[in-house]
Formats: sequence, C-alpha cells, structure tokens
Amino acid sequence: MTNFDELLENNKRFAATDFRNHLPEIPFLPNKQVYILTCIDPRVDPAAILGLRLGDAIVARTVGGRANQSFLDDLAWISYLHETVTPGADWFEMAVIHHTDCGSALMADDKLSRGFIQRGFQETPLRATAVTDPATTVPIDVDKILHSPTASGRIRVSGYSYNIASGRLTLITPPRARDR
Repeated sequence: MTNFDELLENNKRFAATDFRNHLPEIPFLPNKQVYILTCIDPRVDPAAILGLRLGDAIVARTVGGRANQSFLDDLAWISYLHETVTPGADWFEMAVIHHTDCGSALMADDKLSRGFIQRGFQETPLRATAVTDPATTVPIDVDKILHSPTASGRIRVSGYSYNIASGRLTLITPPRARDR
C-alpha cells in the first residue's frame, strides 16, 4: 500500500458527499470571491488556515508564494475571462500570503544556491524568489500584481504574513486596486 492509496479511499468518501451542491456556477467566480496566492509549503494550506471549503476561492501556489510570471499569466487569463464572459459580475479580492520560516529562504544561502545555479538556473531570479522576511517580500508582490499590464485594474490586492508558529495572519499591505 502506498501513501496515495489512503488518499484514494478518502476520495471515495468525498465523492459520496453533497459536494456538488457547493460548487460555484462559474468556475472563475469562486463562492467567496477571493483569489489567494501563497506558498507550496504544506504547512500553509489556505483551506485549513482560512476555513475555506471547495469552491470558495481560487488558490495559486508557487515557491514562496511569489508572483512569478507563470502566476501572472494565470491571473491575466482569469482577468480576461471575467472581463469578457462575466463583465457585470463583482470582482474578486486577491490576497498574497507569504510566511515565516519559508523554505524558499534557502535560495539566499550561497552554498545551496550555487549548486542549484550549476544545474542551469539564473542567480538573480533565484535570489529574488527567496522569502526571508514576509514584511519585505509581500509589498513587492502586491505591487507586481497591481502593476501587471495583463491583469485587470479592478482587482483589489492585499498582502499578509502567516506565522507558522502561531497560525496567525498579519496584514502587511491593506487592500487596494491599481492607481488609475
């Protein structure tokens, strides 16, 4: 039996529930009208720390919870769909969540990053991904999203630091939309 076998059994139980009754009618308009960008770290599960259920939010997870190009491309697509398919619908809020004790901080470690760079990765983007202090990196990513030319200016973006030890979110960047 593998680790995934237990998860498959969990899925069978899930499929027997009324989950279909809670799904949003339109896939890019989540029930709670929120879009969350956070880290891939398994200690930072938005469903657990925010009490989200299936269909409540769009969740994007990147290393460090950083607003990288792949994330910005996805956001551009969601923005486009919203503007063209559901132009009269309310807009979602976006929250950027970085966290303490982030493994991406190891990208700033000279010895570790040097070995990774030898595998063909660029030093500057690698170091720029490191989250050593969420209070510093959150505003950078909020601004990157707000100034993305391909994302809608109607999206309100806020930024938070999640403390791994306490389980608490702290507001770093209050919600705002792009300056017009």
